[in-house]
Amino acid sequence: MYKLGQIIHYESQIAVIIEVQEYSLLIANLHEQEINLTTMREIDKNLFQDYGTATNDMISLDELEKAKRHRIFSKIEEFHALFHKQKPFEVGRTKIPYSGKIYDEKEMIALTDASLDFWLTTGRFSNQFEKEFAQYLGVRYALLTNSGSSANLLAVSALTSPKLGERRLLAGDEVITVAAGFPTTVAPIIQNGLVPVFVDVELGTYNIDVSQLEAAISERTKAIIIAHTMGNPFNVEAVMQVAEKHQLWVIEDNCDALGAKYDGKLTGTIGHIGTSSFYPPHHITMGEGGAVYTNDPKLKMIIESFRDWGRDCWCPSGCDNTCHKRFGWQLGDLPKGYDHKYTYSHLGYNLKVTDMQAAIGLEQLKKLPGFVERRNRHFSLLHAKLKGLENDLILPFATPNSDPSWFGFIITIRDSNKLSRQKMTEFLEEHYIQTRMLFAGNITKQPAFQGVHYRVVGELKNTDKIMYDSFLVGVYPGLDDEKIDYMASKIIEAVKYSSL
Repeated sequence: MYKLGQIIHYESQIAVIIEVQEYSLLIANLHEQEINLTTMREIDKNLFQDYGTATNDMISLDELEKAKRHRIFSKIEEFHALFHKQKPFEVGRTKIPYSGKIYDEKEMIALTDASLDFWLTTGRFSNQFEKEFAQYLGVRYALLTNSGSSANLLAVSALTSPKLGERRLLAGDEVITVAAGFPTTVAPIIQNGLVPVFVDVELGTYNIDVSQLEAAISERTKAIIIAHTMGNPFNVEAVMQVAEKHQLWVIEDNCDALGAKYDGKLTGTIGHIGTSSFYPPHHITMGEGGAVYTNDPKLKMIIESFRDWGRDCWCPSGCDNTCHKRFGWQLGDLPKGYDHKYTYSHLGYNLKVTDMQAAIGLEQLKKLPGFVERRNRHFSLLHAKLKGLENDLILPFATPNSDPSWFGFIITIRDSNKLSRQKMTEFLEEHYIQTRMLFAGNITKQPAFQGVHYRVVGELKNTDKIMYDSFLVGVYPGLDDEKIDYMASKIIEAVKYSSL
């Protein structure tokens, strides 16, 4: 009876049995005690009786596990090739989404690898992702969380920590933001008992109108949280000047802009805290997932605390007594020596990721530069093809001194004509081109904002314009020249159709 891991001699080679099936053996050649996983082969059991010899030696369990994993990985690669390849584009039949996940067999193998560990929660893949993501960004700390929305919640909540002393945000303090954006940029402000102060945006860049920042300041203003809209950086220089003048915290919602740069620096790394989302439409994905990043060690510990139940202890999962005084603390009104692992300094959450998600993210991170390049190329192609429509439409453009990482291509109908956004988007959707609004439009008009306390600076004229007359189409890496050509032609047709 042959055994898994048994070393054999076969055709003048030393091999090891990887699988025992009814009629055959799967073997892998051995070289200097390492399994050469590229030379696995199946042999007939009867042939082995004639040409092979079993020994009493066995490879280690670790080596056998490695071999079995790679056997599974080869099947995953085969499965991807059979069932996950992108189907050919058929004009008028294939839907063109505004965004979506782009992956290959490497992400599927990484997911399987993490699943076989069965660690389930944060582990080796999560730790590696945080390290590599921080290196990519050029920041000291990157902390994984379960979504971009949670990342924003952690970022804002961290600024309410008593550990920040006089700079902590208190209930009723004001946070400057914009109303034209995603709801979970704004929601954490309200959820923490703070007051959002809305400033209008510019058409074309769709970012905050920085000329209104000073007018938004009051004696209760403590922070600014705004997104780099559609991957187009806001005027970071102007925002930081105001923030430094008035000692305000700055959170960059970088969820739609990973890889973008302002003045040569990656967005999300210039303010005090940056956030990212890894939901499938974003620049990289791990299914659900997000990250919070900072260069400030105190903020890092506070964010980690809010993410991990609010605990004061900073030991990684599965570790004890990193501080070497686990039973030597006296905090709050607890008795001296109360276990630090069960001491809580914040009213926190559990917003961690699984290791399976992080494993996917590691492979996606390797692809990020290529993804950004393709997004920007698609944006440029589409912009060039639609340039003739500028009398009818406001086309998007980059903020001065920036290098965007475009998330989408946003279009606004000019006031000077009678085009209908509804007619245009219905026409495009009927021709299998997916469209989206600029998220919440004017968020103050949303049902969720009934009864919410907020303040508005001046008028939200452009924000309202966006709510009525703007929409976006995709530029994501899954597109190609043929799809861009088709999209452009249908947008041109949509303008004609809408004017009837």
